[in-house]
This record gives sequence, structure tokens and C-alpha cells, in this order.
Amino acid sequence: MATVELAVSEKAPAVISAALLCDLLLFLLISCLILFPCFWQHHIEAGDLGSHVYNAWLAELIGQGKAPGLYLVTQWNNVLFDLLLLNFAKMVGFLAAEKLATSLCVLVFFWGVFLLMKAVSGPPPWFLAPCIAMLAYGHIFHLGFMNYYLSVGLACIGLSLLWDGRRNGLKVALLLAPVILLAHPTGFALFVSVGVYRLLWQALPKWNWLLPVVAVGACAAGHWYLYWLHRSVDEVQWRETPLWQVTGLQQFQVFGSRYVIITTAISFLAIASTVAAAWGATDRARFWKDRRMALELYIVSFVAVALVPENLHFDPTGGWIGEIATRLTLVVAIFGLCWLASLPPQRWYLAAWAVVALVFFVLIYRDTAFLNRMEANAEALTRALPFGTRALATIHLPPDSSIPFVHIADRACVGHCFLFSNYEPSTRQFRIRVRPGSPVVTTSVDDSDDMQSGLYDVQDEDLPLKQIYQCDGLDLTQICIRDLAADEKNGRIGYNPFPTPPTVLDNLTSP
Repeated sequence: MATVELAVSEKAPAVISAALLCDLLLFLLISCLILFPCFWQHHIEAGDLGSHVYNAWLAELIGQGKAPGLYLVTQWNNVLFDLLLLNFAKMVGFLAAEKLATSLCVLVFFWGVFLLMKAVSGPPPWFLAPCIAMLAYGHIFHLGFMNYYLSVGLACIGLSLLWDGRRNGLKVALLLAPVILLAHPTGFALFVSVGVYRLLWQALPKWNWLLPVVAVGACAAGHWYLYWLHRSVDEVQWRETPLWQVTGLQQFQVFGSRYVIITTAISFLAIASTVAAAWGATDRARFWKDRRMALELYIVSFVAVALVPENLHFDPTGGWIGEIATRLTLVVAIFGLCWLASLPPQRWYLAAWAVVALVFFVLIYRDTAFLNRMEANAEALTRALPFGTRALATIHLPPDSSIPFVHIADRACVGHCFLFSNYEPSTRQFRIRVRPGSPVVTTSVDDSDDMQSGLYDVQDEDLPLKQIYQCDGLDLTQICIRDLAADEKNGRIGYNPFPTPPTVLDNLTSP
């Protein structure tokens, strides 16, 4: 008997080592696969990412004294990605830095969500890896809100550490909190609010049913305060999109209406797997009780996002706090995945999610290839400009795109021209700030918006100034550049989906 026990104890470390090795190999394989979309095009096309790269270049110029009127401020939030990008650029250049910094964000987000799902559900949710991958390259990623995106990934890691309430995990999570805040305050708020919710849920087992009631009540009170006491559209703007997008499905609706096939398939699989799991449970009361926490988080987050405004503007001379509800649908989607991870896995889950993910990434590849052609044409034009040339840009996506903006001209100007319409410095929400009279960028948020929309009235003191624009309404990848004149709308010529004054008849014609 003793011999048998000894043999078993000797085999145990080998079994554990084999399991760890298998998990490590799976981790490395999935990490390589998940990073592939960061490298399959020349540039990573992700909305605001181009602006981040351009402003990292400006930060470098400020240090060299080559950006008159601009200066840097010390900032403790909404800055981590920009610091990573700038420091990588100093070592390897801006093209490689963009890929390294973004790849790091994708890995942090993917594995952060994975760890949170594991903490909530128990077993590692390998069968949902394709769905996490789609979320990692979803709507928020392609909006390019990289600091927010990174903060949410870090917040998920922090929450997974404190989930069981163990002291060591809680200590490490608290050490991570300042890093989350450095990335973005919304991720920090997510970490604190959900962390407190979870700890109270564990500490008050007889009263934890009150927590969702209190949370929903607080959201309703905040909604009432903003809706009735700050009703001016100059201060608060509410979502106008359908309520179904608040379920988290908006994150999979990326560049256009063709992604409806993705959202439909995800809805069907989520409902089918839930119904199948509940129907097959031998003790249905126990089934719902065991998954109550995951369901609570999803419902509370859904209600919260449905009640928060889309945009806030309490500083008349500063920028809007924008896309609030849109950003938070990412959190709803994450908790939706936590719910799916809590369901008993079936063999067909992985195959079904893999097929949906394959279609999703084929669409993403096609759309980012289109944007890369557009950017290549813009770079060919800016390459010939002498350093210091000032320019405005009106670059737009097709009308059915769910991504409202791209900053292709920003990245094309790196090393060559100053984009006078650059929005970051005037909002006073980023590290780079502008002094009045700077020849590098406008000091007015309103003027920056008009310049990007093609509605800006060019002034004599703005000249010389060039316009980068799409010169063929049938092929939006075709980019042209021209000299602007005083007293004209900068979007008078070229493709422009925004309403313009009577000179709109000049649109879609070459200069």
C-alpha cells in the first residue's frame, strides 16, 4: 500500500508539470494568433490611433524646441498609452512603436478579460477565446480609444486578483490601481466599483441581494439629476442609437451594416447556449443560483449604460467628455462573456465561435486594407511637403460606417507637416497643450471641429494653409492636397458627408 502511495505522489508533479506546460504552450499560441491583426497591414487602422501617433511625434518635437506654442503638462490619467508609444518610438521609430504599443494593449485586454472570466466562472474559458478575440478587435479598438482600452484590460486583471477575497490577491490588485488610473479614469472607476461590489457581495451573504437594487437606484438617481437639472444640449447629450446595442452587441458592429451578420450570429449563439444549459440542468434552481453573480453584473451594467449620457460638456472652453455610453458597452460585453463562461462548456461551442470569428476577421481585414490604401495615398502626398507645412484635413469613412472618424492624415503628417486641425491640445484633456497664437495647432475646440468637418471659414491670418481631402466621391481612397484661400470653407471641394452651405455643389469635383 505504501508503495502505491509513493508511486502516486511521484507521478503527481509530472502530471502538474505537463498540465502547466500545456497551458503555457496554449497561452503562447493564442497570443501569437491574437496579435496577427496588428501586423497584417502596414499600419494599424484604429480611429484615434493615428492621432496618438501624431501627438507622440509632437511631444518629441516639443522636447527638441521645434513645436512653437506647444508645451507638455504632467498628467496622472489618460496618458499611459501615450507614454508607452513615445518611449517605444525613441527606441525603434514610430511605425514599429505603433505596433509594439498596440500589441501590448491587445494582450493586456485579451488576457485580462480571460482571467476575469475564469475568476467568475471557475474553469479557464478556452472555448470562448474566439469571442474574446473579436471583442479585443471590436468597436472600441477601432475607435482607437487606446488609453481607455488599456485601462479596462488592466481593470479586468485587477478584478480577477481580488475576486476570491484573498489578502495577497487584494494587495497586488491595489498596487495595480495607480497604473489603471494612469491609463484612464473610467477603467479605474470600473475596478473600484466592481471590486467593492464583489467584496461586499462576499462579506454580506444574507444582504447581498440589496447590492443590485442600490446600484440600479444610484444609476437612476444620476440619470434623473443630469436629465432634469442639466437638460441643455450644450451640457448633456443622450444616446440616439437602438437599445439593443447597449447589450454589448455594438462592440461587434465595427465598420458597417455588413457586420449585422456577426451580431446576429453572436445573439443566436448566446441565447442558444443559455437555453441549452438551463434546459439540461438537473437542478434548475441551483443552476441560476450558482450563476447569480455573473447575471447580476451583466444586468446592472446594462441598466447603468442605458441610463448614462453619451456626451458631457461642463467646461465651455474645453472639449467634450465624449462617447461615454459607447465606451461602457464594452464593459457590458465583458460581463456578457463572463455569463457565457459560467455555462457548462459543450464541444460545439468552440467550433461555432471559431466560425463566427473567422467571418469577423475576414471583414476586418477587408476594411483595414481599404483604409491602408487611403493612408498610403495620403503619405505619398505629404512626403513631398517641406517640414513645417501647415494643413487641415477632411478624411471621412463611408456613410454606413459605425466608426465616425479616422485620423489618417495625422499619421501621414508625421515628419512632414503640422495638422492645424489637431484636436487634442485645445481640449485640455491630454498631455500636449497649446498657447494662443501657436502656428502649429488651433487653440479653439470649435474651430478644430469645424476644420475636421470641412465647415471652417479660412481666415487671412491662417494662410499659407493646405487642405488634405478625398477628391473622388466614388473612390474614397483617392487623396488630394490643395492650397486654401481666405474666406472659403475648407471642405468646399471634395467628398464631404457633412451639411455645407450653398457651395455644396462644388463637392465631388477636383480643384
